[in-house]
Amino acid sequence: MSSSAPAPASPRPVRVLLVEDDDLMRRSFTVALERYGYEMKAAADGLAGLDLFRDESFDLLILDVMLPGLDGIGLCRRVRETSLVPVLMMSARGDGLDVVAGLEAGADDYVVKPVDTYVLVARIRSLLRRATYAPAPAPGRATDDGRPPSEGESLVFGDLTIDTGGLEVSVSGSPVALTPTELKLLLEFAAHPGIVLERHTLLRNVWDYGWDGDSRVVDLCVQRLRRKLGRDRIETVRGFGYKLRR
Repeated sequence: MSSSAPAPASPRPVRVLLVEDDDLMRRSFTVALERYGYEMKAAADGLAGLDLFRDESFDLLILDVMLPGLDGIGLCRRVRETSLVPVLMMSARGDGLDVVAGLEAGADDYVVKPVDTYVLVARIRSLLRRATYAPAPAPGRATDDGRPPSEGESLVFGDLTIDTGGLEVSVSGSPVALTPTELKLLLEFAAHPGIVLERHTLLRNVWDYGWDGDSRVVDLCVQRLRRKLGRDRIETVRGFGYKLRR
């Protein structure tokens, strides 16, 4: 009598919550993303989206800025009170204040409507890669005794400690909660301590942009890191970029 090993379990589909008040756009995005294998839930206003977020588990949120009841910026702030889930904002005004406000509220990235499905999927995939990011030890970064770091060792910069294996960050021994994008940006700085990193380099390495995207996402994410880690931790080098102080 022969027996066969059980088939491996299929990976769980990525669950996405879309909050968009335009009926046609909400339906078209839902259908298009389902064709890419995403498990979609959708809401037509901010309060309904907040209820869904609280009742169910999602891997990524897509929030329109202009929503009835509770706008996307307010919804993002409410989400950030309890969760570090990746958030992608959609704005009809790419050069408006709503983009900056969305990023300040804790969004990881944004797209400008109308947006092609392939662009939206590319941004989603980039966000999900950041959310599952497992970095190698920082190249060339020596530990206090001069050895190269091994996987899982901590990097220490003054009162800032970064556990590269457990992906945990603390300041003066107190844990600091970072979104996936904030964490990847900090790890990029930690891999090059004292070295100035230009904005387009950070856009490519952290946000996975294959082109020079909007540098506001870098500037606003650096501001959020400063609020959490201390304002003097990341230095601005005017006309060039940013660097992590040793």
